[in-house]
Amino acid sequence: MAPGARMLAAAALGAAVFTVAPASPTHAVPRSAEQAKAGVFIRPGTVDLRRERRQGPSSTTQCQQDLQISCYNPAQIQRAYNLPPLYAKGVNGKGATIVIVDPYGSPTIGKDLSTFDSEESLPAPPSLRIIQPAGKVPAFNSRNSDMVGWATETTLDVEWAHVIAPGAKILLVETPGAKDNGGVSMAQIVTAEKYVIGHHLGGVISQSFVATEQAVGSSTIESLRGAYTEADSDHVTVVTGSGDSGAAGYESNQSTYYPHPVTMWPASDPLVTAVGGTRLNLSGSGNRDSADTVWNDTYSRATNELVNGNAGPSPLASGGGKSVVFGRPSYQNAVAGIVGDHRGVPDISMSAACSGAVNVYASFGGQQAGWYALCGTSEAAPLFAGIVALADQVAGHPLGLINPALYKMAAGHLHGLVRVTSGNNTVTFRQSGSSRTVHGYSAQPHYNLATGLGTINAAYFVPELAQLA
Repeated sequence: MAPGARMLAAAALGAAVFTVAPASPTHAVPRSAEQAKAGVFIRPGTVDLRRERRQGPSSTTQCQQDLQISCYNPAQIQRAYNLPPLYAKGVNGKGATIVIVDPYGSPTIGKDLSTFDSEESLPAPPSLRIIQPAGKVPAFNSRNSDMVGWATETTLDVEWAHVIAPGAKILLVETPGAKDNGGVSMAQIVTAEKYVIGHHLGGVISQSFVATEQAVGSSTIESLRGAYTEADSDHVTVVTGSGDSGAAGYESNQSTYYPHPVTMWPASDPLVTAVGGTRLNLSGSGNRDSADTVWNDTYSRATNELVNGNAGPSPLASGGGKSVVFGRPSYQNAVAGIVGDHRGVPDISMSAACSGAVNVYASFGGQQAGWYALCGTSEAAPLFAGIVALADQVAGHPLGLINPALYKMAAGHLHGLVRVTSGNNTVTFRQSGSSRTVHGYSAQPHYNLATGLGTINAAYFVPELAQLA
C-alpha cells in the first residue's frame, strides 16, 4: 500500500441505514498463502525530495515560471471552494475534532504547523494533540525512507485539514509501523482507529493510504474493516483518498501494475467516503480560470519530470472504478446504471493534481527544511475531512456515515455539489519492455467513476450536508 501524497521536486525555486447488494462469486478475491502469511502492509511512495529555494511558499506565478506547474496557497484554495462566506458566519470547525491517522507521524509536526500558519496568515488550531494507541512509535530515523515518506504524508494531512477547518481541533494518531520488511501493519491502523472511536475522540477520521483490492484479498479486507463498522455504529465519518494511479494499481509486489482496471481499498468500503481528485485552474486570488477537470497528469511531461525524474507517461491520476469485493450499497441505487452490482468509487472529489499542487512546510530530517509542493488524493482526503468538520459544527454533532446524504443531495440537484464534466482517469505506463494503457472512466454531467458526484461549493454544501446527514 502507499499513501496518496506525491512530493514534487522543486529545486528551481508533496450511522446511516443502508444495504449492500449480495456479492456474486466474481467478488471473491483470493490471496496466495504467501500473501496471507505476510499480512497487509502499507508503505509511503518513493519520491525524490528537493526543497524550494525560497524562504516562504511560492506563488502560483513563481511555480508556473520556474516549474511549469501551478501551486496554490491556503487563501486560493479557501476561495476556490467558497469558504469565506462560512468563515464570516463563524463556521470554521469550532467544537469539531479532525483525526489524522498516519504511521510514524512526524517529529516536527508541531513547529512545522506553527511555521505554516505564520507564513500563510492562518490562526493556530485550538489544539494539536498526538497519541500512539497502537504502541510507541520508534525514534525518527532520517535514513529510513519509510519514516521520511510518512512524515511527508503527515505534514500534508495536518496542514491542509487545518487550512479548511482552522477552528477545529486536530488529533494526530501515530502507529509504530516497524516490521522486518520495513513496512507498516494495517492491523495497527485498525487498532488505533478503534481506540479513537471507542473513546469518542473525534467526529471525522482522515486516512491517506490505499491498495488494490486484489493485492489485499477479500478475506483479509473483511478481517480488517472492523474499525469502519465501529465508526458507523458510533456516528464517526471516515474519509480516504481513492488513489493516485487512475484506473490502474500495483500488484502486491508494489512494483508491477495490473494490466486491467482495478479499484482501491479502503476507498471501496461502503462505510468509507472515497475522495477522488480534480485539477483546479485558479488565478492568483483563487478565482477559477476554467472549470475543474478530472486530475490526470499521466501524460504531462513537466509533472512527470518533477515527480518521477523522467518524461513519462506514468500513472498520476484520480483513482476510481468498480469494486470486485463489495456489492452496490443501496445509497448508490440511483447510479446503478453506472456501477452495476458493484460499489462505485469515488463518492466526491477535491483538489489533488500535481500540476496544481499545494504548498507545505516541513523541517524533519532526511531532507532540507523548507517549502515543498505536494499533491495526490492524500491532499483531497484531508481537505474533505475539513469540510466534514465544518458540517459537524453546523449540525452540532458528528454526522457519521455521510454517503447516503451525498447521493440524496445529487438526486435533489442541490447547489452544494458541482459537476465535473471533463477529463478521464485512463493511464499509460511502460512495463516488461512495452507500453501499456489501462483504460479508465470519463467525467460526465452526472455520477462517474473518475470524480464521483463531482466537487463542492462549500457555502452551500456544508449546511446542506449538515441538514441531510
